[in-house]
Amino acid sequence: MNLLDNIKGEMSGIEKLAAKIPGYKGYKEKELRRDADKLLREHLAKRLRTVKTQLDGLQVDLIGAGKIDLLDEAGSAATQIQTFIDRLRTASYGYAGLFDAARIKENDLDRVYEFDSALVSYADRIEDAIGRARAELEGEDARALILMIRDLAREANSTFDERQDVLRGTA
Repeated sequence: MNLLDNIKGEMSGIEKLAAKIPGYKGYKEKELRRDADKLLREHLAKRLRTVKTQLDGLQVDLIGAGKIDLLDEAGSAATQIQTFIDRLRTASYGYAGLFDAARIKENDLDRVYEFDSALVSYADRIEDAIGRARAELEGEDARALILMIRDLAREANSTFDERQDVLRGTA
């Protein structure tokens, strides 16, 4: 069961009755999607703050190991992740309002959720790469892993740009 289904299951009796009114169901469905989108985005931002804290720990580990030459790349990755977190927290939630000029269609909302799934995957992959970099701090792969973290964070931001284009209707 996904988040949207859980929210639907929480509808009150009056909401279930109103959902049977022609035209209201589609509007309410969008409201439910908007709520699910907001919850997902808040969850992802919170998770990425934890990932960012892990990256901060990696930077401390780099200093302790004398790998000062890797701090620029790690700092760039940290900046990219913080930018991603900030964008998630301030993003539009799901669709434009009922009277806004730009309206989001159902199939566009589905595309937004595909992007959101990809964004969750980026959080997993970044967290995994940070863990591997901390384990390989003394090894040859440390630089490659830090560059991977930076590149994944950049890709996540680019994917987020594409998501925003769908919401604006410019995709």
